[in-house]
Amino acid sequence: MDNVLPQDLGTLSGRLLVFGGPYSNLQALEALQAVAEQLQIPRGNIICTGDIVGYCAQPEEAVQLVQDWGVHAIQGNVEQNIIRGEDDCGCNFAEGSRCDLFSRTWFPYAVRNVSAGSVTWLRTLPLQLSFRYAGKAVAVLHGAATGIADFVFASTPWPVKETSFAATEAEVILAGHAGLPFADERAGLCWLNAGVIGMPANDGTPRGWYLLLDDSDGQLTYTFHAFTYDNGKAHQLMQANGLPDSYARTLLTGIWDNCEILPAAEKAVQGQPITLQDEASEPNLLPAQPRG
Repeated sequence: MDNVLPQDLGTLSGRLLVFGGPYSNLQALEALQAVAEQLQIPRGNIICTGDIVGYCAQPEEAVQLVQDWGVHAIQGNVEQNIIRGEDDCGCNFAEGSRCDLFSRTWFPYAVRNVSAGSVTWLRTLPLQLSFRYAGKAVAVLHGAATGIADFVFASTPWPVKETSFAATEAEVILAGHAGLPFADERAGLCWLNAGVIGMPANDGTPRGWYLLLDDSDGQLTYTFHAFTYDNGKAHQLMQANGLPDSYARTLLTGIWDNCEILPAAEKAVQGQPITLQDEASEPNLLPAQPRG
């Protein structure tokens, strides 16, 4: 049975590190773990927005790392469909699209290479998390409250996002699935997607992305950060295991094989390096504003 009720973490404080989409990329996961250790962020303040398993070559090792690390995590659509014994990834790709065709290679590979014990552990993961942070109600979703595999991007109309805020009664939503980092703030509400670490953000660089939240001044601030890892090894392992070559190349080029899932605004900036944040930038402040 799916854990349909949100898991309430209570009140969190201190810096939080949020990341999404390891996608079976062990090298990216190990690099992010090193970042968290360098930043001295405890595991109880680290959140994964799902899709631990995905396109890359080491699904079992990725699951084991996240489990042993002891961070908070939710199910993504990939985990959900592995748990259910489905024959596709549940990514909401259009039938017959390139993404759909490629998924018929990497998803069966992932299923074959995740142990029964790991599936049992994945089953314990909730579909949503909730907590309070800097005086705000926060919800962690994979896609959206309307569906685990619903794609929500920066350009997605605000009324679509409002549906998830209403359903979760959250002021801040931390989401995954879309593969691109972004923030969208309106009327005291904020949708944050940390991006993913297991595949590049279609910006012509091989970087992964994560999000830091801070409450040190009593208010919620956030910053986006990029990092690099041994993408060459991850690429070689994909090739050695017969996974889609175009996805393996993406690890090197930073360019997605196709833009089938992207709205026009996101398609238009393919190959342009993302500059959401750098280490010297001021953090983004989410103002204290009552919900309307």
